[in-house]
Formats: sequence, structure tokens, C-alpha cells
Amino acid sequence: MSTAYLIKNARVLGGEPADLLVRDGEIAAIGPDLDAADAQVIDARGLIALPGLVDLHTHLREPGREDAETVESGTRAAAKGGYTAVHAMANTDPVADTAGVVEQVWRLGREAGYCDVQPVGAVTVGLKGQQLAELGAMADSAAGVRVFSDDGHCVSDAVIMRRALEYVKAFDGVVAQHAQEPRLTEGAQMNEGEMSAALGMRGWPAVAEEAIIARDVLLAQHVGSRLHVCHVSTAGSVEIIRWAKSKGCRVTAEVTPHHLLLSDELAASYDPIYKVNPPLRTADDVTALRHALADGTIDIVATDHAPHPVEAKETEWAVAAMGMIGLETALSVVQEAMVETDLLDWAGVAERMSFAPARIGRLTGQGRPLEAGSPANITLYDPSPRRAVDPTAMASKSRNTPYAGLELPGRVVATFLRGRPTVLEGKLQ
Repeated sequence: MSTAYLIKNARVLGGEPADLLVRDGEIAAIGPDLDAADAQVIDARGLIALPGLVDLHTHLREPGREDAETVESGTRAAAKGGYTAVHAMANTDPVADTAGVVEQVWRLGREAGYCDVQPVGAVTVGLKGQQLAELGAMADSAAGVRVFSDDGHCVSDAVIMRRALEYVKAFDGVVAQHAQEPRLTEGAQMNEGEMSAALGMRGWPAVAEEAIIARDVLLAQHVGSRLHVCHVSTAGSVEIIRWAKSKGCRVTAEVTPHHLLLSDELAASYDPIYKVNPPLRTADDVTALRHALADGTIDIVATDHAPHPVEAKETEWAVAAMGMIGLETALSVVQEAMVETDLLDWAGVAERMSFAPARIGRLTGQGRPLEAGSPANITLYDPSPRRAVDPTAMASKSRNTPYAGLELPGRVVATFLRGRPTVLEGKLQ
């Protein structure tokens, strides 16, 4: 028999304190002064209750790169970050471009049990951009794939991209594009601008991202399909997406925590911990991204959690892998960049980190309001403490966090997946 929990005096979405009774995987009741003799009481005074977070962009590396991350270790990290569902990107080895591979990832997530793992299917075979993958078979599989992406590679061929957008309409899928014109970024190491010139590194121009987004919103409008733009990083991209939405294009977009907080000036350290794709941009871009997330032009925050083994990052910048881990720090970074700057309240955080990503990914059991009858996917968060980020305390197998030693606010106290605590008092269960 499952344990019942009575969460007392939690500030639901940052509002007035209320009690939540969790029983049989659901929120059984919510209101003031609840009582249940059979329930384990959790004192949530001072804590914020959020719906379980949903990440639309996570790299779990399994199968093939278990030295960097596994489905189990990655979902443990997700639970510690307050997540109850993650979308696992397709750039595994073998690539998740068949029903068999996406079902393997989905089953590994079910076995681990820390959060729901929804596989993302590749758009093209082997991520090579030449031939559409088995989109329909992945959609019809046990994994029920609805998001397709060659993330790490751009679907740069306009004909292939159009066909993918047309194909996914049949089952209400979405193509999530990694917007990077490859010919404009050959050998690029960091954002193209004053810093790249000063450091003598080959630059990654903003137009390489913006040109693909402009093309793809027009394609999506032409075929009437859903497009999602991964890890938006420039002010110009924001303006294109804002224009596309004003014209009725079915486009959504995400921003990563690191693009909300960090800028290309950090590359002056030559520390590859700051090497990421797309690159860290200028302070002006950071400001534009924050305001776009606040006004809804950018729909969601997605971590782009990209674990790498130590040897892939502790090397010279030019040969270092691109990517940062982010599941365990995302909520703290969003608090720092958006809540403490008064750009978002906690209800706005819930929309951008739970409700909207669940809608985009078509996860019917996630991103639900905290109300009686909803699945008990709940995150309890204490916004008051500030702490220095300690990579050695993380659940991820990798340590490539750009926030090591940086003081960030808040901590996840508890995470409930359908009424079962995966994290309680900050510790994995």
C-alpha cells in the first residue's frame, strides 16, 4: 500500500500557504487545515510548491556513452533538480532513429523510476541529414514519440526539413530544430564578436542561428506544422520568433539556463567549461533572452543537459567537447536570472518549466495544475538559502557545470513522482 503524504503550509505557485494531501498517486485534496491520520506529514512552511518540472531537452547518453551519463544517473540528477519528466535527445550510439532504440531508452527510464523519460526521435537516419528516419514507427512505438530532433546537428537541407514537418503532422508531432547553418560555423569556437576577435578564436556568428530559424518558421507556416526552436541564443533570433508568432506560425522556442545567466566574456578564461553549442553570447543577448522569456516570445526553459567525461572538458579549448550539465541547477539559475530580477513570478516559472514543456511534448500526465485529481507530480522548493555549487555533490556522472563555486539561490527539498518521493529533504530516495 502506498504511503500518503500531507504537505502542510506550502505556498502553491508562490501564493498563499495551503495543504496538499497526496494519496494513491494523486493530489487527493488541497486547501487550508487539512488532516489525515494515515498520512506522513511534511512541514512545508516557507517552501514553494510547483508542478513537477518537465525538461524538453536532456542528453542522457545511453546507449553508447555510459561513461558520461546513464538513464539512471541522469534521471537521478533530474529528480534532484525538481524534474518529474525529461525528454531524452536522440544523439546516442546507436542513434535513436528507430522504434527499437527509443523503446530501449523509454524502458530504461521506467526501470530507473526517478522520473518519466520520454525519448526524442531523430529526424534523419544517423543524424546525417540525408534521409528521414522512421518517424511513424517511433510515433507508434511503446515510447509514443512526439518530438523529433537531430539536436547536435542542424537539419540544414530545406527539402528534408519540409518533409519532416509534413510527416509529423499526421500524429501531431513537432520537429525541434538545432538552428545552426553548418557552412557559417565551420571551425567556430565561440560567439563571433569583440571577444572572439580579442581572443583570436574563430567566431560563431549570430546569423548562423537566425538564418535557419527564419527559413524554418516560413516552412512551418507553409505546411501548417509545429516547429520548436532549440536553445535560442541571440537577440536577432528572438525578433524572428516574435515576428513568426505575430503571423500565426505554430512555433515554440526554448532558452537554456546558461544562456540566461552567462555571457561570452567568460571565454577570456580559456576554460572549456564555458564551451557550449550554441555558444555563450553577449550581455545584450542575455538581456534580450530574459525579456523574451518573460513576455512569452520564448515559451520555455530547457536545460540542454550535456554531460561529458572529465577528459573531454579538461583539455585545450579547441579540442574540448561542447556542452554543460544543468538539470540540478536549472531552477536556481532561473530564480537568479528571472525571479530575483522581477521578470517572472513563481506561477510564471511553473508555466515555463512545467506546463508549457509538457504541452509542447504532448505529455498528458505531466505539467498538470496542482489541484485535486491531478497526478501528484510535485516539487517543493526553498528559495531562501544561497549556496555555492559543488560539482562533487551532484548525482550526474559528469561534473562539467559552469557554476562550480558560484553562489546560487534556493534548493529542491522534495520531488514527488505520482505521489512517490524521489527526493525528500534534498536527498534521493
